Amino acid sequence: MFGSRPVGGDLNHTGKVWAMVFSSVIFIFTYLPLFLAIYYLTPTQYRSYTILILSYAFYAWWRVDFALLMFFTTLVNYLAVALMFRLDQDRVRLNILVGMVVANLGLLFYFKYFNFFAESTSFAFNSGEAYAWALPQVILPIGISFYIFHNLSYLVDVYRRDLTPSRSFVDFSAFIAFFPHQIAGPVLRFADLKEQFYDRAHNASKFNYGAVRFMTGLAKKVLIADSAAVIADAAFAIPNPTASEAWLGAIAYSIQLYFDFSGYSSMAIGLAMMVGFYFVENFDAPYTSVNITDFWRRWHISLSSWLRDYLYISLGGNRIGISRTYVNLAATMVLGGLWHGANMTFIVWGAWHGLWLIIERIFKISANAPFQIGNWLLTTLVFVIGWVFFRSETMGQAKDMLSGMFGLQGFALRSDYAWQFTAFSLVFLALGIAIALGERQLRKAFCLKSTHELVKTNEIDNPPISQPMAIAATVLGGLAILKLVADSDTPFLYFQF
Repeated sequence: MFGSRPVGGDLNHTGKVWAMVFSSVIFIFTYLPLFLAIYYLTPTQYRSYTILILSYAFYAWWRVDFALLMFFTTLVNYLAVALMFRLDQDRVRLNILVGMVVANLGLLFYFKYFNFFAESTSFAFNSGEAYAWALPQVILPIGISFYIFHNLSYLVDVYRRDLTPSRSFVDFSAFIAFFPHQIAGPVLRFADLKEQFYDRAHNASKFNYGAVRFMTGLAKKVLIADSAAVIADAAFAIPNPTASEAWLGAIAYSIQLYFDFSGYSSMAIGLAMMVGFYFVENFDAPYTSVNITDFWRRWHISLSSWLRDYLYISLGGNRIGISRTYVNLAATMVLGGLWHGANMTFIVWGAWHGLWLIIERIFKISANAPFQIGNWLLTTLVFVIGWVFFRSETMGQAKDMLSGMFGLQGFALRSDYAWQFTAFSLVFLALGIAIALGERQLRKAFCLKSTHELVKTNEIDNPPISQPMAIAATVLGGLAILKLVADSDTPFLYFQF
């Protein structure tokens, strides 16, 4: 069907992804303890080999062929960069860069966008009938968008001579495959971890900090995101939703997506800290933003900075005049939307955010403006509307939800659907809203510093953890594990990207 979402993994008959996820019993009780035990029993000089082998085992748990694809992609990029670095001829270096960028994007296009291309062209030019040349549905390898972006940043950084190549293929391939970030980010650069592969601290403080971040991320995912998902899924399935039903669904999805993705990022940061690495933070209380520019400084920070440095600036940024700046902003956001998936709804979501970024430039609205309730409400309205497109499977579903949100289909919560919104889910939805709005105050109250703050205060190798924070993380993580054991695990939303 035209506009269908990408498949984020090989599905069994129950619709579940066979890939191992962090919020699963097998990962928490089998893979993670084994990984940590083997890692710490391995002599220091061989730990990159341990990371590499066990990360590929993690990925191959789903499909061995896609693990081999990742290895082949990593090897080709590593060799191309090594060759490019040794050459002095700028023209030849540029040709290697362009060729590798095209090859990487071509691979991404085939796996991520071929189905969309085949279906949309047949819809437009062949009365919706599949072309004879169309191949069977192409399965999207989990995490391919992330490792392609990791390879691209490595290529560009070395080409710009901002980075020297890795001294070791093992270190570089371990960086690409490193399981905490490989599936759903953050979008890292080899420059972020290069020196950490050569020298990093291992101690109880770092491990405990990592455990706390992992447990809080698990609680975000299992207790809040999965609870909000029940409401969001029910509301988006309602035909012609009323204002109450549509707003409930849109807000629930906003909370689900944030706690699902920020929960994953927190777990990834925690897992990395357990073995001595620190990752950049990916979120900074985005739902308290006062405009969309501010929102993108706080939401999926690693992706927004990647798009800025490697796409927006490469297009000319704001150096070629006002009109070109607006075009570059729009193009960056549309392509950022398309990166999330081969669906018209993602393109519209990106264009929607690009439009508001341009409006804020035109009216010189500062991202550093003081908090004002009016600006916050407008910003919240903008990104919630955006999330409707992001969540919807088709433009028709998005239009239906937006019609409901603006009261064109009635206002009351109908009894035929009210039973789907359980008290348990509503309680955790309300809790999620409160945490999202008071996140910075909670972190301050529990003395939990981000990795950015730890680097700034020179505490990254001995991060402090308060006793109340340790207790809270243990209790919340324990509750999440109990819920996991009682229910079944669900994949993270960003697995499909």
